[in-house]
Amino acid sequence: MTYEATANAPHCLPPVHDIAPATFDVPHFACDAHAHVVSPDATTYPVVPDRSYTPVPCPAEAYLAMLDANGMERGVLVQISVYGTDNRYMLEVLRRNPARLRGVGVVAPDVTDHELAEMHDAGVRGLRLNVLYGGGIGLSAMEALAARIEDMGWHLQLLLDARQLPELMPRLQKLTLPVVVDHMGHMPVEMGTQHPGFQALKHLLAEHGWWTKLSGAFRISDEPAPYPNVTEWAQTLIEAAPDRLVWGSDWPHVAVRTMPDAGQLRNLLAKWIPDATLRHKVLVSNPERLYGFPATSGSPLTS
Repeated sequence: MTYEATANAPHCLPPVHDIAPATFDVPHFACDAHAHVVSPDATTYPVVPDRSYTPVPCPAEAYLAMLDANGMERGVLVQISVYGTDNRYMLEVLRRNPARLRGVGVVAPDVTDHELAEMHDAGVRGLRLNVLYGGGIGLSAMEALAARIEDMGWHLQLLLDARQLPELMPRLQKLTLPVVVDHMGHMPVEMGTQHPGFQALKHLLAEHGWWTKLSGAFRISDEPAPYPNVTEWAQTLIEAAPDRLVWGSDWPHVAVRTMPDAGQLRNLLAKWIPDATLRHKVLVSNPERLYGFPATSGSPLTS
């Protein structure tokens, strides 16, 4: 079953199924920290009218197959914007895979304590605020939601354009819980690493303990794969805050004109992070801390 598209919410392309093999040894317990699922049942799980795009069905089975093909033993599901605050399908997938998956939800400020507790039990460890796509909860809810989840050990995840960060800095610096910025700031890399937005992101990572995801290269580059102009951008963030980075495929790559290959996106890490020990940190150790996966042991080079 497909979801009905509208003029303002065109259909997305389907994801690539046969993905490129790894060009480096993917460590055990590696984590893809950013992906989405979309149920094939459009009746039980309807999309919201104010969405920005209309996804193809990308159910749990396809998602888990992608993780397997990409060598990722763990994954983090992020509530997709087209479902608004209806987290039911994501929570269903999390509950079926408690050891392997964690989640980031989307809720309104009036969410009940009981609902938050149920989400925590299902594996949710953060809430997303989204000002780029229809269906999201905006920054006006930031302080209220932060107060609700800080004692739960959760984090806030922000989908915004880093060019917004300088004017938001007075509010952002008052937050006392972990904050994750999606897709390396989701601003065009052609703006350069000296742009005030990128410098603000780097400052928040290095000086305020924030996080970002080494994801979405295809969203911030105007060049085709392997997105060579993203390398300096990514490596600057890696140098600034290696303990505050996770990697994500952003599968199924919604709202793009050219569909990327999740395997090629994983392989960017070989160029961005040549050192295997540091790659282990980004793929294993850092997501363990951020999402509360069980800690692993063993040598980063042999695990």
